[in-house]
Amino acid sequence: MFQSLTDKLAEAFKKFRNKGKLTEADVKAGMREIKLALLEADVNFKVVRDFIKTVTERAVGAEVLESLMPAQQIVKIVNEELTALMGGSNSKLTIASKPPTVVMMCGLQGSGKTTHTGKLALMYKKQGKHPLMVACDVYRPAAISQLQTLGEQIGVPVFTLGDKISPVEIAKAALEHAKKNGFDMVFLDTAGRLQIDEVLMEELQKIKAAVNPTEILLVVNSMIGQESVNVSETFNNLLDITGVILTMLDGDTRGGAALSIRCVTGKPIKFVGTGEKMDAIEPFYPDRMASRILGMGDILSLIEKAEAAYDEKKAAEMEKKFRESTFTLDDYLDQFKQMRNMGSMDQIMAMLPGVKPGQLKDAKIDEKQIDRMEAIILSMTKKERLNAAIINGSRKKRIAAGSGTSVEDVNRLLSQYDQVNKLMKQMSAGKMGMLGKLFGKKGSKLPF
Repeated sequence: MFQSLTDKLAEAFKKFRNKGKLTEADVKAGMREIKLALLEADVNFKVVRDFIKTVTERAVGAEVLESLMPAQQIVKIVNEELTALMGGSNSKLTIASKPPTVVMMCGLQGSGKTTHTGKLALMYKKQGKHPLMVACDVYRPAAISQLQTLGEQIGVPVFTLGDKISPVEIAKAALEHAKKNGFDMVFLDTAGRLQIDEVLMEELQKIKAAVNPTEILLVVNSMIGQESVNVSETFNNLLDITGVILTMLDGDTRGGAALSIRCVTGKPIKFVGTGEKMDAIEPFYPDRMASRILGMGDILSLIEKAEAAYDEKKAAEMEKKFRESTFTLDDYLDQFKQMRNMGSMDQIMAMLPGVKPGQLKDAKIDEKQIDRMEAIILSMTKKERLNAAIINGSRKKRIAAGSGTSVEDVNRLLSQYDQVNKLMKQMSAGKMGMLGKLFGKKGSKLPF
């Protein structure tokens, strides 16, 4: 989402790197470039003004002007102030001391509210909670059936009284149902509108008064840019929201909303939607987002994804296979399947330090390659998968025909497998390097 902003900030920082010592005039000239970059990214003007003032005051101080490496000091200051701008630290969802925790979801129509109700319910279900989703949108055609479909997909019950009962009564009845049936989290999917109107806001205020929600989360589409900040401010003034879910962060947007909402509303971004799949939602970490914006990657999120995707028992078995040189083509395929569980390849690559969004723009990472690789491996006999060395020319032709690929594709896969096998032997011998340090102990969490 921050491709343009990242590129422009990188250009602005070049002005500092070209000088051994900085003067106050140098700093102010560079700050003008950063200011333009933020404004073009659709960051709120007042937010930009205050941000530039704070960074400039710090940058013209002794810690920068008298530093041996002033450019790095300025990047450090911008990183710290970007983090502070977005809230400083991760703001967790409040869990009620006495169940159930009631989370009221609100937002404009088309913001992804219903989908993200399901995403949150699934996230907390995986954490051992017993969520209930409630269909409070009785106006939009098929809103109830959409939530029911999502519920079936993720295995979370949906409470509904149809579309003839008022949303306030539905919310009250759902809360009683949750208390009687052991649901410890209740997600209220309220109605959205194409625009903010008095009827919508009055209804939401009545629901709030009736069930006293633990959290009121506003779902905002980041694609609408500065308008998302205006929407957040209006909802906050009328409902006193507790947090924001920013959706469509994987889209082609300038990203200013993420930098403005906290500052304008005083309320934190708690979650971000990063894709279409039901598990494509993440807690929002201001420090990690600042790191991504500055092209420094997001190693912590990448490690967390790896840990969530990888089975500890399988990892231990795989480590043993590496050590004993018994890593087969079946194992190779399994590693790719687990890596796929971490998310799309371009999202994973974007988290690596030094890989800027702009560098991935024209790099079409073909997700279907794993499907083709799976077809090739599954076209092999069990004996071939256990011992790739026996796969000769005639076997390759048979495997290619059986998988609907070419002999060149088979050769390419076998070559890659051989290279990975050699690498793993080196790593198990202690030559781990950066990737080993990144993914954990003894190479057990390497995603290939």
